[in-house]
Amino acid sequence: MHIKSIEINLLTPSSKLPLYNKRILVTAPRNYAYRLSEQIIKKGGLPVLMPTIETSYLSKYSELDAALNCIKDFNWIIFTSRNGIAAFFHRMNELNIPVSVLENCQLSALGKDSEILLSFSGKVDLIPKEASPGGIVAELTKVPQIQQKKVLIPAPEVVGLPEPNVIPNLITDLENLDIKVTRVPTYITQGLDKNIYSIELNLIRQGNINVIAFSSTAEIESFLRMVNSQSDYRDCAIACFGPYTSANAQKLGVNVSIVSEDYSSFEGFAEAIARFFAV
Repeated sequence: MHIKSIEINLLTPSSKLPLYNKRILVTAPRNYAYRLSEQIIKKGGLPVLMPTIETSYLSKYSELDAALNCIKDFNWIIFTSRNGIAAFFHRMNELNIPVSVLENCQLSALGKDSEILLSFSGKVDLIPKEASPGGIVAELTKVPQIQQKKVLIPAPEVVGLPEPNVIPNLITDLENLDIKVTRVPTYITQGLDKNIYSIELNLIRQGNINVIAFSSTAEIESFLRMVNSQSDYRDCAIACFGPYTSANAQKLGVNVSIVSEDYSSFEGFAEAIARFFAV
């Protein structure tokens, strides 16, 4: 029986791959960084890890626990990240709450995040065509009698950084549809100390990094606190994972050269970076 491999041919010389000899700085937190790095490696690139933010479990669960105790009251649970999904079900498990309580809730996740949601819950009711909060809103506008439905949004508690506009904008858009929205902190997002990255920051300043790859606005916010000025990274092309992150980068004064059109997976992000060098 012939089994077709979906992996790249590992015997292909790196010099034949599109990101050969390109150093890509990955600023995503660890649990995302390894997946993005894998895609960069598959295209012959050299990922340089410098997570500018870290995600972790909450220290206090009072708000999340209150939501979980009345979870049957919600019509929808909208997850905007893998971290939110993992932390939400981690807490359910700690409290011995069975997944069956979600039977009457509709569950939504973005892009590849739907796979981890399916593994935890056994179902995914909505995967928007556009893997973004805006995509969720667009799909919900098509749902009959969505008005007055109760929606729960497991969201990050942002510590030490300005909160990106992604979740607040999503809540506003949903409330404009006359949906009742409850936001609940589910995990922590915080910046990291720049002092642990003296080597990586020097590589950037010396022009030894070809691309800085941002997968979220929080990564950009934290990165900008680690550098002295734009001149520190002037020799680097800036890549953003989708138009929302790109738009926020521009607002923060960062000039973006690469925006992935497919932002449902990191494979699409790596492909966009590769296309940039193919021109």
